[in-house]
Amino acid sequence: MPAPLVLLSARLLDPVTGTFLPETALAATDGKITALGDDREIRALADAATTVLDLKGAVVTPGLTDGHLHPVSGAELTHGLDLSGCTDLDGVRAALAREVAALAPGAWLHGWGLDPNVFGDRPIETAALAPVLDGVPALLQLFDAHSMLASPRALELAGVDGPCTFDQAAEVVCDDAGRPTGLLLEDAACELVERAAPQPTREERRARLAAALRAMAAAGLTGGHAMDANGDSLAFYDELDAAGDLPLRLRVAPWCQPGTDADGVRALIAQQGTGGRLWRTAGVKLFMDGTIDNGTAWLERPDCHGESTHAFWPDPAAYTRVIGHLHAAGVPTATHAIGDAAVRHVLDAVEQARRADRNGGRHRIEHLETVPDDTLRRFAELGVLASMQPTHCCDFTRADHTDNWSRRLGEERAGRAWRCRDLTDAGATVVLGSDWPIAPYPPLGVMAGARHRRPTRDLAQPPHGPEQALTALEALRGMTVHAAHAAGEEDRAGRIAPGHRADLTVLADDPLTTPATDLPQLPVLLTVLDGRPTHRDRSL
Repeated sequence: MPAPLVLLSARLLDPVTGTFLPETALAATDGKITALGDDREIRALADAATTVLDLKGAVVTPGLTDGHLHPVSGAELTHGLDLSGCTDLDGVRAALAREVAALAPGAWLHGWGLDPNVFGDRPIETAALAPVLDGVPALLQLFDAHSMLASPRALELAGVDGPCTFDQAAEVVCDDAGRPTGLLLEDAACELVERAAPQPTREERRARLAAALRAMAAAGLTGGHAMDANGDSLAFYDELDAAGDLPLRLRVAPWCQPGTDADGVRALIAQQGTGGRLWRTAGVKLFMDGTIDNGTAWLERPDCHGESTHAFWPDPAAYTRVIGHLHAAGVPTATHAIGDAAVRHVLDAVEQARRADRNGGRHRIEHLETVPDDTLRRFAELGVLASMQPTHCCDFTRADHTDNWSRRLGEERAGRAWRCRDLTDAGATVVLGSDWPIAPYPPLGVMAGARHRRPTRDLAQPPHGPEQALTALEALRGMTVHAAHAAGEEDRAGRIAPGHRADLTVLADDPLTTPATDLPQLPVLLTVLDGRPTHRDRSL
C-alpha cells in the first residue's frame, strides 16, 4: 500500500537515547509510521497520491504534547485585554485606560493574565485601579485563573454586595465593613459575576477554539492533556474532529468537584473511553487546593498572611474515598495540588488506594509548586507522575524571592520551588506542560523554561533555583515519552518507530544542542498529526 506521507533527508531524534536514528526517512500510512529507512528505500513507497517532503536535514522529534492545558476555557479567557506584559500598577492603569477609551458605552471590559506582583505590598483589590474603572463593568482575570478582580460596576450588575457561602473553598473577599473589595477567589465566586456579563455566541466560542488549536499546531504541538471538560468542550472537540479540523490529539479529563456523590462518580467512570478519532475522555481531574498567590493553597504551615490553611475539599477524607473508587475502576486521576499539605494528602490517598488494589488506575499530581523532602521518593514508589509547568516558576517568581509567591511562603518553602531536578533524581516521571492559558503554550518555550528557569520577559535576569533545571534531553522527554507514559500510551506514542503514531514535530535544528535561551525562536517547519500535516512552513 502506498504511503500517504513520506519524509526524506531527515534527522530522526530518539528522545529516549538522545541520539539520531541511523535512518534518514520515514513513511506513514493510516496515521501510523509504517517504515524507516534511507531516502531511496522510503521514496520507493510513494505514489502519485503521496505527499513527499524533503526536510533538507531538519530534525524530526516525536510529536510534542502539552501535559496540561485548557483549550476551550483558554480560548475564552484569552479573549480581551492581555495584561500579562504589565509589570507594575502604572502599566496596568495605562493599558486599562486605553481599553476603556475604545469601549462602547455600557460594554464590559475583559482582561486576563494580570500578575499579582504588580500590586507590590498593596492589597489586591480594584481600589488600586480607580478611577480608571469607575463606572465601567470590568472583569480582570489574574494569571492563575483561580481568581479575578471585578470592578464596582460589575459587582453591582451581578448583585454581589457582600460575603457569600459556597460548597467549596471559594470567597468574595470583603473589607472589615463587609463590602466586596473586588477580589473573587476560585470558580464559584468568579462565576457569580461572570454570568452577569454578555456571553459570546456558541459559534464565536467554537471559532476562537479552532483558531487557538491551529496556532498550537503551528507552534509544534501535536497533542495535549486537556484538564477539563467544561461547558461545550466535548461537543466542540467532536464537531471539529468529525469535520477533520481538530489539529491536536486531545486526552480529556472531566472534573470531579467536592460534593460529587456516588452516582456522579459512577457517571465519570462510565464516561471513560468515549470520544472520537483524535480525542477521548481518559481520566478525571480533581482539586486538592487553590493557589499560593491568592492564599487558597493547602500548606502545612500558614503563609505569611495566615492564609492557605485549608483543603479545597471541605472534607479531605471524602477526596480519599473518591480516589479509591476511581482507582479500583482503573480510572487514571490528575489532582491539582500546589501546596505541601495538598501534595502529601494526594500521595497518602493514592497509597491507600494501591494497598487495596495494586492494579488500579495510573495517577498524577499537577503543579507541585513546593514539595517537602520526605515526599520526593514516594512519587516513584507509588508510580505517581509529576506533572509540572516550569514557565510558572520562570514568569511569576523571582530569584531573590521578592515576588508575591515567594514572600507568602517564606525562604524555606520558596527554596523548594518547582523541584523538577529533585523529582527526576528521585525516580519520578516528570511530565511538562504549560497550563495554558496560565502561561503561553509554545512547547519550545516550556522546554526552554525547564532548562534556564529565567523570566521570559528578561532572560538576563538570574534564574530561580537553577539547581532544579532539567537537561535538554530530560525536557524533551517531558513532552514526548513521559507524556505518552502519563496517558498509558508508551507502546504507541512518544517515539519514532514503526507501529507508533505518525505524530511528529519537525524543527530547523537540534533542540538538544540549541541553547535554552534560543530554543523558543527555533523555527517549527512542520507539524504532523495522525500522518497529516497540520502546519507547514513555506520553506518546505
